[in-house]
Amino acid sequence: MTTADGSVTIAIPELNVTYHSKHGAIQESMHVFIEAGLRPLLHRQEAIAIFEMGFGTGLNALLTFVEATKHLQKINYHTVEAFPLEKEIVEQLNYCEQLQQPELKPLFDELHTSPWNEAIHLNPWFTIQKNHTSLFNLSTTQPVNLIYYDAFAPAAQPELWTAETFTRLFNMLTAGGILVTYCSKGDVRRAMQAAGFLIEKIPGPPGKREMVRATKK
Repeated sequence: MTTADGSVTIAIPELNVTYHSKHGAIQESMHVFIEAGLRPLLHRQEAIAIFEMGFGTGLNALLTFVEATKHLQKINYHTVEAFPLEKEIVEQLNYCEQLQQPELKPLFDELHTSPWNEAIHLNPWFTIQKNHTSLFNLSTTQPVNLIYYDAFAPAAQPELWTAETFTRLFNMLTAGGILVTYCSKGDVRRAMQAAGFLIEKIPGPPGKREMVRATKK
């Protein structure tokens, strides 16, 4: 389906969810993950380690690649995806065109076709490792500075929004690391606080009043 900013997202009717906001897929990802998450960390250290929950359409990875290259910031990007999209669906995603950067299309294709479970260097600034597994089966000791928490909404996947899950994520972060997510429901914030996060409610993307930035102090 086409969202309000012209970018495409994917709907899963049986779960009553979409991969992105109907108000604008690119707008949402830029606001929640890039502007609220990545940009405050740029050039604080030589390399930023990011973990994304749910590779999905690859939009967050694409936008992060663009930021890394533009700002000459090394980024090591790790993500999990239990159910990769089929090639026919990926071909319908129009993010490079909507960003007015059609030259990124080969890179976007490579994000999806690159091998799973190994680190792939896409340029001197951006390395990605996609893990074909679920969050609960992920085995890693690599600490991260930033988590893009882009799981489906609590109504669709409640197990991903519990205090136990956020404790796992808290333990993945370095001191001072942050987690950003579009979801600001009260029970979600309480689950984050129970895991040890310091919660900050900040303005949300179009269509959402608030989002959450959570910090490991």
